Amino acid sequence: MKLNFANNEPKQSRIAKTKGLKSFLPGTANLSPAYFSLVMATGIVSIAAYLYNWILLSKTLFWINLTAYIILCFLFAARLLFYKNEFRSDFLDDRKNMGFLSFTAANCIIGNQFVLIAGNYQFATYFFAIGLISWVFLIYSLFVVLIEKRKKPSLKAISGTWLLIIVSTQSISILSALLATNYPSFYEQALFFSLIMFLCGCMFYIIVITLILHRLIFFELNTTGLGSAYWINMGADAISVLAGATLILNAAKWSFLTGLLPFLKGFTLFFWAIGTWWIPLMIILGAWRHIIKDIPLKYSSQYWGMVFPLGMYTVCTVRLSHAVGLPFLMGIPSVFVIIAIVVWAIVFISMLYAVGCSMRKVVTIFK
Repeated sequence: MKLNFANNEPKQSRIAKTKGLKSFLPGTANLSPAYFSLVMATGIVSIAAYLYNWILLSKTLFWINLTAYIILCFLFAARLLFYKNEFRSDFLDDRKNMGFLSFTAANCIIGNQFVLIAGNYQFATYFFAIGLISWVFLIYSLFVVLIEKRKKPSLKAISGTWLLIIVSTQSISILSALLATNYPSFYEQALFFSLIMFLCGCMFYIIVITLILHRLIFFELNTTGLGSAYWINMGADAISVLAGATLILNAAKWSFLTGLLPFLKGFTLFFWAIGTWWIPLMIILGAWRHIIKDIPLKYSSQYWGMVFPLGMYTVCTVRLSHAVGLPFLMGIPSVFVIIAIVVWAIVFISMLYAVGCSMRKVVTIFK
């Protein structure tokens, strides 16, 4: 008896499955470099919930965030392995490449969660090391790419994702200050490094936000370009406030910072005022985009760039209130923490629905 091991599956079925696989894989091929903003947003909302003693919610978001981080690391590794050309193209594209800095910020925010929620300084140190190494590599590589380009980017290339320069820098400043208490031998060095990163981040913000505001005012901007990513105009400012407030709260433990207290308080409050100013403008522009211009509300990874600033504004205002002794400010984050959690839930459910729809299409093709 002769055994036939040939594939007897109908040819059309095999072709359909191949198409189904190809229809699924481009989702990874075209993965946004800034998708780690999902981790940034979930992490900061978790911390906001923790500050209001909503421990169960905070820890639930913490575990969701770790899961999302692992999945995204796997997807980006797969993209680097199987879609090198697309990955390289995004890294060289001045409209997208700053999004890679979301990886640095995501690591540092998870490090913050480990310190504040889990009380685990060891894992926080690991994430700080990953964040710092990735920041050094990305920040200088991306600037070299932009400087060495023969065809220089125009101001039209500048979007909210460029403010991830500031977010990533300030996230390192904050985690460095938080870790300082666990390393008394390097306490002053850690706080000094935190101070330097804070000042660099503030300078970057002043430069980049000037270019962004120039683009918004003097260049024609369609409704597609004016997306939720511009909420990071406020988010990058808010994380600068949080970095400054963290330094102020640690100033009593180091005489050098004590001498800088008037400057730190004034500069931090200055940034908080700017961040607060941005909020009504972002709401008005969002209403113009979705109500007047009738742009439908459809899930996009850019919406995590709106959740993050809401959570960060909540956390930074709480810390600022404690740092400068203004308890009446606490009424503001008491409202924003609810808004941040609700918006996070809406975007998260929308993301799950979008992923579910994509998976159903693949399953249908494979049948």
